[in-house]
This record gives sequence, structure tokens and C-alpha cells, in this order.
Amino acid sequence: MRTHGGNIYQSSNILDFSANINPLGMPDAVRKALMDSAQNCVHYPDPECTALVHALAKYEAIPASQIACGNGAADLIYRIAHAFYPRHALLCAPIFSEYAFALREVGCEISDYPLNPAQNFQLDDGILSAISAETDILFLCTPNNPTGQIIAAALLKRIADRCRETGTLLVSDECFLRFSADAAQYSLRRYLHDNCIILNAFTKLYAMPGIRLGYALCGSAAVAGKLRETGQYWSVSVPAQAAGIAASQVPDWIPETVRYVTAERAFLTDELRKSGLFVYDSAANFLLVKAPSDFADRMKLRGILIRKCDDFHGLTDAHFRIAVRTHNENSALISAVREEYK
Repeated sequence: MRTHGGNIYQSSNILDFSANINPLGMPDAVRKALMDSAQNCVHYPDPECTALVHALAKYEAIPASQIACGNGAADLIYRIAHAFYPRHALLCAPIFSEYAFALREVGCEISDYPLNPAQNFQLDDGILSAISAETDILFLCTPNNPTGQIIAAALLKRIADRCRETGTLLVSDECFLRFSADAAQYSLRRYLHDNCIILNAFTKLYAMPGIRLGYALCGSAAVAGKLRETGQYWSVSVPAQAAGIAASQVPDWIPETVRYVTAERAFLTDELRKSGLFVYDSAANFLLVKAPSDFADRMKLRGILIRKCDDFHGLTDAHFRIAVRTHNENSALISAVREEYK
């Protein structure tokens, strides 16, 4: 059974800390674009996402021929698996579970590279020796979901170089990277080559998970073409394309978000530690914590939804993921934790 955050539909009056969405919410321009797009929903969406791709090309400063859009980043993960049909894959553990689900769907054999909790689950250069000529594909996530750890720029370059040597397709999931300060420094964009794919999405940063819009930046037009030719034909809806175009034209949204999330992440980390929980350092808009195994259940009784992490390979029933939300919401969580564990 798959488990993800944001499953609010079986609860009412819940404060959701399980889904890692921008606490600033959706930009007004995106909301307006969604509403205005309703009149065009009588037509099929553009299967080529032409206007959206050109907006993304400008937004990302990359040729339109190297961009593929999908129904969220998760859709693109499955497209990658089906487009390239890898036989052997390498995944860090713990990491986002959809990579493994997609790879198993095509019968791919998966090897895990365990991340050391004593090193705060930080990826180290041991990964380089784990990449071999038999490794068809390597998925990375930076900052990693659920640990929040960012991959050091120097190591990412060495990984990209190693994958070029071995012919390994390198996929870097950067859906949470723009919540971090100096994001460009840590992006695979600096080391992009023909055998690379960067995954990104509007879901988290622009608070539109219900719209489902992701995109891939590829190291070559050939790789992007394979992704576009895989999956359903009309994968990106009319509202999603309109929302993506609008989101790409809100220049101040990212720095404003980074400032807010950085401050609230520090506040939440400090207060949770004062409350007796073990909190790992994070570069994302969420925190990985260690707490009593009944932590999520006790919080739910107080109307707060927390992501249990025992289904992540490499974590236990004592690990939980907590989103960074607004200051008032973060304060409400802190109060609930102190009441439960005073």
C-alpha cells in the first residue's frame, strides 16, 4: 500500500503538517489564471504544451526542445521508467518511494545505497563506487525527501561525471530545491550533460498540488523527446498549463518564499528541540524528527496530521516528517507537542 502526505480526505478540521506545500499558499496570479482558464476547458488541452514549454524555456533559461511536461513530477518518474526501461537502478535509502514503484513496474532490479543516520543521512562519496557500468539509472533527490538533506555541489559534480563515464542515466529530483537559499549552487543544471534529467514541479513551490504539473529539464532534446512520446497523450490539463505559465511569471515568489521558510524552519527546529524531540537539520520546507512511536497518533487526536515515515526504507516507526507551515500553525504544533510531552 502506498503512503504519502496530504491525505486529508478521511479527516475533518485537520491541520495538515504531512504535505510539504508552500506556507505562503498559491500566488494570486496563478489563482486568477486557473479561474480564467475555465472557459477554455471545453477544448482538449494542447498535447505539446506549446505555450507552457516556451514559458518554461524562458523561466529556466534552457531550450524548449529539452523540456518535457507531465501530470506532476510523479507522472514524469513513471515516464522515465517506461521510456528507458532500465534493468538495474541505484537508489539512496531513505528516499521518495515513487522511484521504486515506477522502476518495479518495468521489472527493474534495485540496489540501495544506505544513508547513515549518524551522518544526518547526508549523501557521501561512497555513492561513487556504487555507480558502475551495470547501473542503468540513478535517482537522486536534493533536498532529499524525507531527510531534508541537500547534496553538496562538489559531490553532485563528481556523481554527474561518474554517470557520464558509466553511461548511467542520472535523474535529479529538485522539486524542493528552490525552498533553499543559493539553490542554483546545488542544482544539477551546473553539470548537465546528455545523460541527465532534472525533475521539477510547480506543486510545492506554488501550492498547487491539486492541479498536477511537473516538468523535466533534459540534457538533450533526444532524452526530452523520449519522455514526451511516453505516457498519456493529453497529460497536462488546460488549467494546469495556464497555471504553469502564470507561475513562471511571478519573479518575486521564490525569494519571498525562501525568506519565510528559512525563518520558520529555524523557529520550528529550535522549538521542537526544546520540546525534547530529535530534529535533523534540513534545507527543505520540512523536517525529519525522531519521536516516540505514537507521536503521529497523539498529534492526530489534537487535530494535527503528521507524516509517519516507517514505510521509508532505512527509517523506523520513530521517524516522522513535519512540514514547515505558517508561524501561527507552527506555534500551534509546538503547543500541542508540549502539552503531550510535558
